[in-house]
Amino acid sequence: MSQVKGASRVYGRDWETFLIPYEQAVEELKVKLRSLRSELKRKEEYTPIEFVTGRVKKVSSIIEKAKFLNIPLEEVEKVPDIAGLRIMCQFVEDMHRVAEHLRNRKDMVVVEERDYVTNRKPSGYRSYHFIVSYPVQTADGELELLAEIQIRTLAMNFWATIEHSLNYKYRGNIPEKVRQRLVAAAEASFHLDNEMSGIREEILEAQILFETKSNTVEDILRNLEKLIVSGHVEMAAEFHQRFHDTQSEDIGKLQRLAEEIKDKLNQLHDGTS
Repeated sequence: MSQVKGASRVYGRDWETFLIPYEQAVEELKVKLRSLRSELKRKEEYTPIEFVTGRVKKVSSIIEKAKFLNIPLEEVEKVPDIAGLRIMCQFVEDMHRVAEHLRNRKDMVVVEERDYVTNRKPSGYRSYHFIVSYPVQTADGELELLAEIQIRTLAMNFWATIEHSLNYKYRGNIPEKVRQRLVAAAEASFHLDNEMSGIREEILEAQILFETKSNTVEDILRNLEKLIVSGHVEMAAEFHQRFHDTQSEDIGKLQRLAEEIKDKLNQLHDGTS
């Protein structure tokens, strides 16, 4: 057991124990940000958050980052991104909405903001970074941890993932030809985001329509199953045929059929039919 425990020690620190609160912070923040996504979707039919991911930095990366930032390992908790969350958005406009939600939260304190969308890095990197102070409840009491929350569009994230891989391969010294192509790719990514913003309303309308139809179909099928279970097989078969004939029609007809099936179920339940 002592050998296993000792294996987690580097430079006299028990990293396995040190990282436990950070793992907790990442899991809690993922739950909270995903809950924000669900809440916004219920309220507005559309959410600016596409999805949320999170990770705790590997020990080797923490040590490298501490060295890069001139932070002594005895004060390694000052490394701001040991706990990292990433919020993915479809549109640049969504990023600003999400940023405002983060600023207004009471369960974390924004320590620093970096807007690499308005002020892109020379490499072409674009993203929005928040450093937040987040309280974690531990067996030894409350612990304030730093965490980084990045907000990106899907296009920004694709580019940044590729750049990160190349930086790792070339240890930060990407060959000039490759670097130039990366910058060009960043410009292409920027134009893609702009084009998507230009037809944002059309895209959102299509997505909401698809979501509405999908939910309506689920309601119909669920209620048809209830009819069958309650013994009204012939009625279910009749409604199913109408559903089959209506699927290619406009959403309005599907919604009216869904309401009719629901009303019939309520009548049967109340004994009025």
